[in-house]
Amino acid sequence: MTRPFHRRLALWLPRWRIDRLKRAARRAGRPLPPEPWVIAERSGPTPRVAAVSAEAETLGVRVGEALAAVRARVPGLHVAELEAEADARALARLGHWALRRYSPLVALDPPDGLLLEAHGASHLWGGEARMAADLACRLEVAGIAARIAIAPSATAARALARHGPAPITIIAAPDLPTALAPLPPAALGITPEEGAELARLGLATLGDLAALPRTALGRRFGLDLLRRLDAAFARTAEPLDWLEPPPALSAEVAFPDPVAEPEALHAAVRQLAAQLAGQLTEAGLGARRLDLRVTRIDGSRAALRAGTSAPSRDPAHLARLLALLVESLEPGAGVEKVALSAPLTAPLPPRQLGAEDRHALEAAIDRLSTRLGERAVWQAGPTLSDRPEASFARHPAGAGPAAFPWPRRLPRPVHLFDPPEPVEVIALLPDRPPVVFTWRGRRHRVRAADGPERIFGEWWRGDGEVRDYFQVEDTDGGRFWLFRSGDGEDPATGDFRWWLHGLFGA
Repeated sequence: MTRPFHRRLALWLPRWRIDRLKRAARRAGRPLPPEPWVIAERSGPTPRVAAVSAEAETLGVRVGEALAAVRARVPGLHVAELEAEADARALARLGHWALRRYSPLVALDPPDGLLLEAHGASHLWGGEARMAADLACRLEVAGIAARIAIAPSATAARALARHGPAPITIIAAPDLPTALAPLPPAALGITPEEGAELARLGLATLGDLAALPRTALGRRFGLDLLRRLDAAFARTAEPLDWLEPPPALSAEVAFPDPVAEPEALHAAVRQLAAQLAGQLTEAGLGARRLDLRVTRIDGSRAALRAGTSAPSRDPAHLARLLALLVESLEPGAGVEKVALSAPLTAPLPPRQLGAEDRHALEAAIDRLSTRLGERAVWQAGPTLSDRPEASFARHPAGAGPAAFPWPRRLPRPVHLFDPPEPVEVIALLPDRPPVVFTWRGRRHRVRAADGPERIFGEWWRGDGEVRDYFQVEDTDGGRFWLFRSGDGEDPATGDFRWWLHGLFGA
């Protein structure tokens, strides 16, 4: 009989080491090894493959193979060193993120997974399906491959996430035996030797194991296998090592007597900034958000917030940001307590003293954002859209590379017209570039052209237009970005008119 009121979510990251290395390289601006490449684990006498890139996997390279054998089989293979400690730290950070966003109970499932308590948290998302879908979507946007399962036990959820048929699996308690029956015994997390012994005896699935008498199964394979089976079928409790919430990064000053003078408040803010900077330094973090909370003598409270464009733990910089907040504070009859916390942080490695200060721009952005508001200071960056005129949006200033960088193989003009401007074109249909085009009354003869690049409409927005884009250069050296509306054959895809969408120069 399954145990009631337990719903565990298992998150498996099948390409965690590869995805983590890619994200770290993007943040640091480092190039990735050229394809095909693998991550090798060099512990032991024989180095083995610990993770494979997409192209290496298509060439038949598998995790666990001897590196020497793979090198002999795949010429031009590039090898990156396994960074186990960095992978573990990143997994812990991901666990703390899930702890803040999805569930108050999160456990690490190293080296590439998490376990979450879904019961009591899924209703906040509108159900388990929406909770799992939100988690999968956010990881996909972050460039992290994921498989998710929710079941009445952690062992069952873990087995379904790693060996189940679907990327997202949700199993109710009555359906658990049916869902687990076709899975291999390896889904229980047994050793390869135990799996080989079970396979030799013809026990290929968990259904085969569950059908055997418990006494004979335990006598042959030990009590540990029985415990794993009972945990998988939710018959026994599973102790999990839940993550502790990260220590609160906060500082507080209580005044012996209420104060209302700006000088006293500024002095308190400088003291709090220094204390918080010390905590951040010890934790190897930088603040991305600061919350200043003030308690007045009459019991009323005020909360003020400042953000940073990049992680910072410079006490002088933090104090300057907070001083801007204090200027707008109304102390009333007097302030008796001031508290400062950093609810949002990011890793910040130490900098060598005396090095050139590269954070002057970030500090200026932070001061402007605090004084004028975050919406007043921004930078343009790419966003997800198939339409070029909708593929850029305002992003927070100093936010670094956008989450959706435009592919380098698809160059875009430095000047984009919104809306595109009509042009008259002489061209051979359906897929030939323009020979001559007239824009703003001036005739341009095309000397060279590249294309077409076909962009389809965003059907989910009711837009079915097809566009064929061409990069063209005229006889004067000007470079233009033209497109024809429609595929040149089917009138339903567009009206076949030509438009100028951008310029590749001033």
